[in-house]
Amino acid sequence: MNIAFGVIMLFVIIACVFLMFVILSQNPKGGGLSSTFGGQGTQMFGVQKTNDFMTKATWTLGIIIVALSIFAGVLVAQPSVPQQSPPATTQSK
Repeated sequence: MNIAFGVIMLFVIIACVFLMFVILSQNPKGGGLSSTFGGQGTQMFGVQKTNDFMTKATWTLGIIIVALSIFAGVLVAQPSVPQQSPPATTQSK
């Protein structure tokens, strides 16, 4: 594989790890990150903003992973053009 493919796969792995942390920090019952780090005190600062951020981060990371995966597939599918050596010349006597 070439270096560009390796770099793209590294970015996919990093995005997957971030996506995992974002998803695991969400609470399926609506509390999520805001209730984890302070409970009731954070409600006056806006729980909805935290949940909106988490939703947007999830969608953004998902789209990044899909786009990078498609780009990697296109990169691998392109046939590499081997360098051709010049034709051998024969000298006739």
